[in-house]
Amino acid sequence: MIRTLRRWGWLFAGPTFLAFLVGFIVPFALGIYLSFTKFTTVTDSTWVGLENYSKILGDEVFVHSLWYTVAFTIVTTVIINVAAFAVAYMLTKAIKGRNLFRGVFFMPNLIGGIILGYVWLLLLNGVLAWWERSISFSEWYGFWGMVVLLSWQQIGYLMVIYVAGIQGISDEVIEAARVDGANNRQIVRRVMLPLLMPSITVCTFLTVTNGFKMFDQNLALTNGAPSRLSELLALNIYNTFYGRPGFEGVGQAKAVVFFVIVAAIAIIQNRLTTAKEVKA
Repeated sequence: MIRTLRRWGWLFAGPTFLAFLVGFIVPFALGIYLSFTKFTTVTDSTWVGLENYSKILGDEVFVHSLWYTVAFTIVTTVIINVAAFAVAYMLTKAIKGRNLFRGVFFMPNLIGGIILGYVWLLLLNGVLAWWERSISFSEWYGFWGMVVLLSWQQIGYLMVIYVAGIQGISDEVIEAARVDGANNRQIVRRVMLPLLMPSITVCTFLTVTNGFKMFDQNLALTNGAPSRLSELLALNIYNTFYGRPGFEGVGQAKAVVFFVIVAAIAIIQNRLTTAKEVKA
């Protein structure tokens, strides 16, 4: 059997590996190369070394977008995970219609980001009109508008992961904790949360990466207004690449920096949370 797999395994794994090579590895390597060039098309590029990266350091809009995105990611990661766990904890109790509520909470995740952005733009501007304001009045109006939008969209999705994690905890472990005199708060803190660390690892990874790479909701809700102050990193890269002729290489360099930042943070977060995982 093993000899047969070694002999013919490439026949089955080969097409997948080839597709991965052509669809991911080659464009990724080409993108890194183009970040060191000045180009308008991939076949017309001139090597400029680190010039594109030096322009990034002097780009105040990019630096603002970086810190704005970091703040946005931290806030949404905390809010979404806490709310998703609370909803999951509530909907694993024996309450009437809990399956219906799970479906209702999950539904926003099925709606596209552009549509959600325009829907929430109407809603938030309608509310802010009472105070003669709009979502583009300041960068912080846009910031909290995007926090509300992304939280509303993702809480239901992460709730499903937390529900699966809670249901995977043995009833015997919970009962043993009650027999030892633990109250509900102590059971959640001392028993459930440590056993849910695999779910927490997955959920924090998803919220961190989704916060950093959020684009379509930002485009539809604020489009960077006012004066590009509510522009997250992904939208900043898009506007640099497609909105400034001659800056395609700078936009590509920003994309490489963006990848390095997100990959580093995701790896650190994954190691930190994985190290706290325990088994019952």
